[in-house]
Amino acid sequence: MTIEDSRYEAVSSRDARFDGVFFFAVSTTGIYCRPSCPAITPKRQNVTFYRTAAAAQGAGFRACRRCRPDAVPGSAEWNARADVVGRAMRLIGDGIVDREGVAGLAGRLGYSARQVQRQLNAELGAGPIALARAQRGHTARVLLQTTTLQVAEIAFAAGFASVRQFNDTIREIYAATPSELRSAPPGRGSRFGSVGSAGVAAGVPLRLAYRGPYASAEVFDYLAARAITGIEEVVGERGSRVYRRTLRLPGGPGVAEVDEQPGTGGWLECRLHLVRLRDLTTATQRMRRLFDLDADPRAVAERLGTDPVLAPLVAARPGLRAPGTAEPHELAVRAVLGRRELGAALVAAYGERLAEPSGGLTHLFPQAADLAEASLEELGMPDARRETLHMLTTALADGSVVLDPGADRDETERQLLALPGIGRRTAGYIRMRGLGDPDVPLRQDVAVQDARAWRPWSSYAMHHLWNAS
Repeated sequence: MTIEDSRYEAVSSRDARFDGVFFFAVSTTGIYCRPSCPAITPKRQNVTFYRTAAAAQGAGFRACRRCRPDAVPGSAEWNARADVVGRAMRLIGDGIVDREGVAGLAGRLGYSARQVQRQLNAELGAGPIALARAQRGHTARVLLQTTTLQVAEIAFAAGFASVRQFNDTIREIYAATPSELRSAPPGRGSRFGSVGSAGVAAGVPLRLAYRGPYASAEVFDYLAARAITGIEEVVGERGSRVYRRTLRLPGGPGVAEVDEQPGTGGWLECRLHLVRLRDLTTATQRMRRLFDLDADPRAVAERLGTDPVLAPLVAARPGLRAPGTAEPHELAVRAVLGRRELGAALVAAYGERLAEPSGGLTHLFPQAADLAEASLEELGMPDARRETLHMLTTALADGSVVLDPGADRDETERQLLALPGIGRRTAGYIRMRGLGDPDVPLRQDVAVQDARAWRPWSSYAMHHLWNAS
């Protein structure tokens, strides 16, 4: 059986596990869909498969209005891969192309723009501009259907250079004008509701999609146990909690809220309060990484379920995730601090105050450059740890240690280990959460053969072992 035959079987069975892994387009209708689309299964000879929505759009197909293929979770493959394509996809998701252009993307990857373009086109059927354009189209649809903003405001908030470019893209992707798309129902109601006449002051409600089961209680327990006063809080009772945190975004500070109770269609409800709506894509991707929403729990379970120790743990907690971070520099500093009490003291002493507190949220986490120049004496840390923190924040500020979605993970770990006071466990923890690496066997007592057997999902093995201890 060929790969395309397997994909057609997934389409025929409407298998949601493959949503975001590939897309299929139908020549007789001119539309492309996610594998789980509930429409009548098309004939095999009329179907073409694509790795990305951007590739399907580039081939002239429009998005299905029924299954909304632009709203699916991303492929777990991009988080697992360390090559230039995987790194590029993580950076594009973070909005680098919109902020810095293709040249900025290529510079962060250490390749020429032509090399990046060639590799993405060869494997994904779409270059960085097309991939970013597809992402902008999705952002625009969300804003059209959840806010009362004017069309021109939405165009620039989504990252388009002009209203004309925005209108052309919306027509091409959705076969509808922005006004027609706005009048279309956005789906079942959100617990957070929609943005009414108050506009964006009330925040932008989103559904953060994921595939497979999602162990939300364990994820919220993990985040609650590590929440730092001033920048994070978890409110409510277990089973109906809301995680809230501040975000330092390119356009200004933001606040994100995520509901613990999963939606029936496979999503977590989120609301983003932003100074500039242009930060919507970046903020969304940061929350997706924090909650590990692009994971493939089926693949993880198949791999770890062959281990006699892990098998019962995997069965007991289906959909267990490996939480990442919304702020990689913050995560690295917290890893060196160790105790959350020190983190709270650091935030109180050096964090940037919000113009207006939001519940228990009062600050943004301090920037690395500010900490590099701070004395840190009021924290009461041992001199050796304070020196390590100074070395780390200096390296983050001057770029000698790079922590961004497209960083070379091996190189970053080497850079971290070269800093006095940072050992393998701390560097591994930063790699696991700060860089979202799904394959970090963090425990000292893990045998080499065990770690090899868990690849590429060692980080999930760690979380299963931690939850069982």
